[in-house]
Amino acid sequence: MRLAAAALLSLAFVVAPAGAQDDVQKAKEDAAVVAASTEAAVKAAASWLTIVDAGKYGDSWSAAASALRGAVTQAKWEEGLRAVRAPIGAAGARTLTSSHYTHALPGAPAGEYVVLQYSTEFAGKPGSTEMVVPMREPDGSWKVSGYYIR
Repeated sequence: MRLAAAALLSLAFVVAPAGAQDDVQKAKEDAAVVAASTEAAVKAAASWLTIVDAGKYGDSWSAAASALRGAVTQAKWEEGLRAVRAPIGAAGARTLTSSHYTHALPGAPAGEYVVLQYSTEFAGKPGSTEMVVPMREPDGSWKVSGYYIR
């Protein structure tokens, strides 16, 4: 009996660390996924912002995520960007200040998103904040699904 109890106690010590190791491994894998996703999203946002900064608003709509294209027509998108960007002038220095990986955003379909916040110096509105929200498309690519300036 004493031997059986000792064997069960030993088994409990072996199982607990293995479970903890699995948790640690999963956390490392999750962190790696978030880091890789964030890196891909930042690259997608930079490429997309280059199009917007060049005033190619129709092209920015074409390069955007399917969710954005499904939510607003190209004509409305171009009109909206012109109305927002024209008064503030050209974008100058842009610095990424934060990123947040998430699976849910209010009013958006479930998916993978990275909310990126930039401090941007526009010619007519220094000290602005741009928020760019890339999302993972079904093909695995990252494309911008939202864009806001404050």
